[in-house]
Amino acid sequence: MKLDPVTLEIIGNKLGALTEEMCLTLQRTSRSLYVKETADFCCALAGPDGRFTAYPRGIGVSGFVGLDVRTAVEQAGPLEPGDVIITNDPYTSGGLATHLPDIQLIEPYFHEGEIAGYGWAFIHCSDIGGRVPSSLAPTNHEIYQEGLRIPPVKLVRAGEPSRDIAALLAANSRTPEANDGDLRAMLAALRTGRERLARVIAQHGAADVAAAHTDLVDYTADKARAALAGLRDGTYRFTDYLDDDAVSPVPVRISVSVTLDRGALHLDFTGTDPQVDAAFNIASHGRAHAWITTRVLALICTLDPAIPLNGGLIRPVTVTAPEGSVVNARPPAAVGIRHATASRVNDALGGALGLAAPEVMPAASSGLVVPVVVAENAPGGGQNVQVLEPMVGGTGAREGADGVDGRDSGISNLANNPVETVETEIGAEIVRYALRPDSGGPGRWRGGSGLELVFRILGDDCRLLARGLERMRFRPWGSAGGGPGVPAELVVNEGRDDERRYGKIDMVALRKGDTVTLRTSGAGGYGDPWTRDAEAVLGDVRRGLVTVPAAARDYGVVIAAGADGRVALDAPATAALRLTPPAEPPHGAGPERAAWDAVHSTEAADRLIAALFGLTPSVRYARRAAVHTAVLAELPAGFPMVAGSDAQVTAARAVLKKLTEELETETAA
Repeated sequence: MKLDPVTLEIIGNKLGALTEEMCLTLQRTSRSLYVKETADFCCALAGPDGRFTAYPRGIGVSGFVGLDVRTAVEQAGPLEPGDVIITNDPYTSGGLATHLPDIQLIEPYFHEGEIAGYGWAFIHCSDIGGRVPSSLAPTNHEIYQEGLRIPPVKLVRAGEPSRDIAALLAANSRTPEANDGDLRAMLAALRTGRERLARVIAQHGAADVAAAHTDLVDYTADKARAALAGLRDGTYRFTDYLDDDAVSPVPVRISVSVTLDRGALHLDFTGTDPQVDAAFNIASHGRAHAWITTRVLALICTLDPAIPLNGGLIRPVTVTAPEGSVVNARPPAAVGIRHATASRVNDALGGALGLAAPEVMPAASSGLVVPVVVAENAPGGGQNVQVLEPMVGGTGAREGADGVDGRDSGISNLANNPVETVETEIGAEIVRYALRPDSGGPGRWRGGSGLELVFRILGDDCRLLARGLERMRFRPWGSAGGGPGVPAELVVNEGRDDERRYGKIDMVALRKGDTVTLRTSGAGGYGDPWTRDAEAVLGDVRRGLVTVPAAARDYGVVIAAGADGRVALDAPATAALRLTPPAEPPHGAGPERAAWDAVHSTEAADRLIAALFGLTPSVRYARRAAVHTAVLAELPAGFPMVAGSDAQVTAARAVLKKLTEELETETAA
């Protein structure tokens, strides 16, 4: 049955409003800072086939619109009115849950004995057990370390809550009261959805609502194809890297080839590294999963801002993701920090799509999402585990526009937490929370600035976790001659005798009076920075985004003190300086990536990864580490931040070639 356009529009708007009301119910009744302030939650309505047919546009996490509840529903068994399914397991839920702290609830909505749709709600809970407070640490190597796994089971049966499930959840969390409050908030949201859907059915009839579930998705899919059809057909490839996997110094390669064909889009991740013995894996199940298609969804919605949000957005997208790769991990791989890999997938997709649509796609965003977690002993016993701030950087510059400073919705549209709320709920004092000067990549259009957060610990026996630390080695790349952003950095007690600088951390003990400083990376610039409008550079200096020395060094713009005491443009000195371009134009991805690529060429990296996939999955990680350890032994300490000499690079290439050939011989035998 096809509805007429007017009826479809009316029902579609009502279903969309239904999901936003569900979200408001959840947020206003939640107990957790990370839900009620940061907004790491969402609600949606799925059709009887499990695909999301209505999704909120203005509230909640936007990137999960392509998920579906089908596998979780099938796993839970026959359903009846009043049932509610709970799960958090990425493997048994078919990828609906993406790591264990993301608790999912699903309620079947019945009408006259038949399922008329499914309500869905998820929240990121404060703690679901596991090895560390907040459950997530980059050095976890299997999912069993990351907390309690909940396969799709019934939390509520025919309207009666399961006391056994509730007791199991409470006994396996450091924050049982907060978790219980969030579960109640989700149940309230599902009840809101059930009541509102019943009203829509009463107004329009069950047949029209059932038809709308199908027609809305079909309409969005047609619009998505039309948007993609406006791009240049062809195959485009891009590679990017995670800094390392936290348990070794070896970077993790993400490779994607994008093929556009008259509105169809295929993503091929062949050439991506095997899954790692750390928490950076994505359980995509080889599908067009949310964590490997977010950039595509953002592109479609940019090309067609009025497109309805539902599962039809990903229908034109197909995926090849080698099983056992870091983007299609096999159990029991740890997946807790999957968002870091998703950020790098986002950047790789942005680079590949930028080759097809350079006038649309921006340079790399800051490329990190770092929920800064403080775990402390609670006054009445137990623990207080809270996300103090979800730190991001800026967005990449693009043709005609600077990047956005200090905000990046690349894989997440999380809100920042108000300082007053943080200091009320956590034993910490916020010393500084500001944009980071000179962090955005220089360009004709400047990359978005990163952030700087400084806070002081007010009590003893605290622990710091900062999952998702990235871009500390490989910078966010610039485009069309633009420069890269500045790397991120984490420092405890900066400027004191006991100063400590960190790369990726697992868990760091803190004492009363310690200060923590996190500076996030800036985003990539776009275009030649020496062609940037000098008045725009002056504006950046006046706003504190660019310093006077950086204006001259990066943009060829001379800023001096004016007669009124404010900084002013020295136009003659600027014109003279810009007659002589810099001796070394900015490398788009930074010197660190240039040094790495000098040893690990595209062809060499492809050969090594192909040889590794010829081995049995259980030995790939160890063999990969052994190869890279041998290669790095030929290079200086600190490589690639410290570049190797020509002789060292030549020797390292020879070792890589030799060991790859040995693997190829072994796998061919």
